[in-house]
Amino acid sequence: MPEKLFGCCLLWSLFCAYHVVAETPPSTDVDVRPLTAHSRYDEIFSTTLLRDFCVRRTSEDVLVFTVASNETDGYKRYISSVDTYGFRDNLNVLGMGETWKGGNMKANIGGGYKINLLKKALEDYKDDEEKIMIFTDSYDVIFLGGLAEIVDKFKSTNARILFSAEGSCWPDKSLASKYPAAPQGKRFLNSGGVVGYLSDIYAILHYAPIENTEDDQLFFTRAFLDEKLREEHKIKLDHKSEIFQNLYAAVADVELKFEGGKASLVNTVYNTSPLVLHGNGPSKLFLNPLGNYLAQAWNSETGCAMCWENTIELDKTLPETYPIVVIAVFIEWPTPFLEEFFETIYDQMYPKSRLHLFVHNNVEYHQPTVDEFMKKYASEYKSSKQILASDKVNEVDARNLAMDYCLLKQCSGYFSVDSVSHLDNEYALKLLVEQQRGIVAPLLVRPNKMWSNFWGAITDDGFYARSFDYMEIVKNERRGLWNVPFVSSCYLINATLIANKETRPSYSEEDLDTDMAFAYVNRERSIFMYVSNRVDFGHLVNPDSYDISLMNPDLYQIIDNKLDWEKRYIHENYSKNFDPDKIPIQPCPDVYWIPIVNERFTKELVQVMEKFGKWSDGTNNDPRIDGGYEAVPTRDIHMRQVGLHESWLYFLTEYVSPVQEHIFTGYYTSPIRALMNFVVRYRPDEQPSLKPHHDSSTYTINIALNKAGVDYQGGGCRFIRYNCSVTDTKPGWMLMHPGRLTHYHEGLRVTNGTRYIMISFVDP
Repeated sequence: MPEKLFGCCLLWSLFCAYHVVAETPPSTDVDVRPLTAHSRYDEIFSTTLLRDFCVRRTSEDVLVFTVASNETDGYKRYISSVDTYGFRDNLNVLGMGETWKGGNMKANIGGGYKINLLKKALEDYKDDEEKIMIFTDSYDVIFLGGLAEIVDKFKSTNARILFSAEGSCWPDKSLASKYPAAPQGKRFLNSGGVVGYLSDIYAILHYAPIENTEDDQLFFTRAFLDEKLREEHKIKLDHKSEIFQNLYAAVADVELKFEGGKASLVNTVYNTSPLVLHGNGPSKLFLNPLGNYLAQAWNSETGCAMCWENTIELDKTLPETYPIVVIAVFIEWPTPFLEEFFETIYDQMYPKSRLHLFVHNNVEYHQPTVDEFMKKYASEYKSSKQILASDKVNEVDARNLAMDYCLLKQCSGYFSVDSVSHLDNEYALKLLVEQQRGIVAPLLVRPNKMWSNFWGAITDDGFYARSFDYMEIVKNERRGLWNVPFVSSCYLINATLIANKETRPSYSEEDLDTDMAFAYVNRERSIFMYVSNRVDFGHLVNPDSYDISLMNPDLYQIIDNKLDWEKRYIHENYSKNFDPDKIPIQPCPDVYWIPIVNERFTKELVQVMEKFGKWSDGTNNDPRIDGGYEAVPTRDIHMRQVGLHESWLYFLTEYVSPVQEHIFTGYYTSPIRALMNFVVRYRPDEQPSLKPHHDSSTYTINIALNKAGVDYQGGGCRFIRYNCSVTDTKPGWMLMHPGRLTHYHEGLRVTNGTRYIMISFVDP
């Protein structure tokens, strides 16, 4: 044991012995008086100070080595874990900035270059029998503890060299039979982690020469299997992952454990707490989500520490300092609520003098909306470019052109936004830029669904799998910045990735769609993709049922895209109907007048009906209803005829029923029933009025669809029992009144123009 380490441990032992005595209850035979809180000894033997002292003294005797040629995302994560546990000064990074000479280790064996680099680095320590070194890989390694803990566990093994262990014999399976028996645990050597005394490691590094492109793990395996070398240098394997946890073929062995909000890793098979985590082989995709939590990256009490690494803050008073960004908009399929989508793009609180705009529209139907936006706002951006639907540029080519446009404009960031992505947070782009990641996406979710723009995990064949934390992230029960294997729809890319042909995103890969290809290529290149839910960024619209063959197709989207439908069509004062101090307007006894939809809704519904055009003939014969007989016929079109019946029932449930329950207290029905939902048309030369009648309903709603005194003269509704008429109806306002028995009524004559009303008989 090194002298100074021995001294530290002796000091620690004395401290512990002192406290055992001090905390021993006094007996009748011995009067043990603990030192008081004011004692100078307590000041000297402070637990925290002494432990820090021992760790510091221990760390001075440990060298840490790794090999990395580039500062990849994985390397940055490795360094972050080193910094977390405070031993950056002990770290020696070999090969940084130099050409990698170790072969293509993904495609084949290799890595001998690492051994040759390490040989050279250890020349000055070849005779040091006391100093300890740790060697690990870097890109796929995370430290989970400090050097003192690692050294302590290493010394308990009585080894001079301790290699990590795994369950498979690689790269030469034929050597498996030559391994000594392991009573418990993983049997085979893995070269991604080793701890030992410098002189011993130096010796085995030189037991045989190795070419740069030969395999490092095979080299160490042969050294271990040489019985003489193994005995001479006390080479052992970390069979039960006391220090090193390799994940390949052992993913099921580990789980995250949260104590006091802090995440740690436990090997549940051997009941150990590893201190170095290695995502060897294909297990890197499982390492990434673990890395979201481990090494103090996130905990439930303080949140996401990783979120603040390398972030910047843009000064809104200095817009000229904002990085140049290209916003690339892609409309690749028919998308509902495109107007609102463009509004969220325009509303981003990022200086337009620092933004270039690129738009690719692949849907002819949407071209007028795109043209209107470009005409109104394009001149405000630093520059703009549009690819029209008529240009017939496919999606892959368009995305490549957009990245080229980014480079042409010398951009710092490339913000790709698909038309399904609504950035309701006006600071979304600014926050993503400040995050300073290679690829980062804002979390976007279909409202009230679990469908989002990221995957937490993938299957072996590259398709969606639900990660252990997917639900918590999507529901925002865990906030943070998450390394994930797939993002789509909306993301910011650092332009340095685009400028480098080795890292430039690709949207074409065999038979994969563009989203799958983009994520797959990034994963293969070990480029991390992050999704952030630090704040609420926005939402996704659902285009699955959007049918542009319909007149006003957004009107049909109330079920699949309720949030956007409501923003577009519900009356701005609808929520005031529920104010406790508001007295509902009552133009006639038990007849209530309520704002419910806006004029855009009324106009679009009339357009739908007129486009359909098959108004009933106003006679008593009506094959659309049961029995084929209508006692009080009108000129009308049923919602069922234009494909809006189910949507309208949903409207009644979501918007009408709450108002009814608020006003006509005590009456509640679910699910709501309404067999008759129809738009009526009154004209002087067609059907100008309607005779007195009772409605076949518990209550009726009557929504005016155009303007009295403007679109028509006359008209209105007279409640005969009360001799009370409502004639000054307003578009989008609803009359609600009881149907049977009490509210006998008639439709007053229209003298000029055309009057439209929407009628529903609720609970017939």
